Amino acid sequence: MATQEFKRKLTTILSADVKGYSRLMGEDEEWTLRTLNAYKEVMGSLIQQHRGRVVSAPGDSVLAEFASVVDAVQCGSGDSTSAQGKERRAAREPEDGVSDRINLGDVMEEGDSIYGDGVNIAARLEGLAEAGGICISESAYQQIENKLP
Repeated sequence: MATQEFKRKLTTILSADVKGYSRLMGEDEEWTLRTLNAYKEVMGSLIQQHRGRVVSAPGDSVLAEFASVVDAVQCGSGDSTSAQGKERRAAREPEDGVSDRINLGDVMEEGDSIYGDGVNIAARLEGLAEAGGICISESAYQQIENKLP
């Protein structure tokens, strides 16, 4: 059996999803899907505006990567100077909303996809992230602690 070599790289991963998505779908599927599609469009534009790229967007989640932790955090925080950022924050509800998790980590790249602990850690921060908030790993925090308020 031949072993395949994967390209590895250090990257900033943003993992975001909708808190309460299953409940919202149970209450009103059509509204939830329309809102989700609008959110993904706004997020995709914000990610691109902050020099990132959407890796995938299955279900209620968005996985993106950035070369810069600063860019990822500014994107995830809704960048108050951006009209899209204001629109994104306005759509959040206190008990629901989007939680963003950011990690700086090593990943394996295969085609347009990324895999590995760097991605897994960003996803697992979900339990610590509040609805409408942003949660960053220690490795990401070390890169921004003196650069962002």
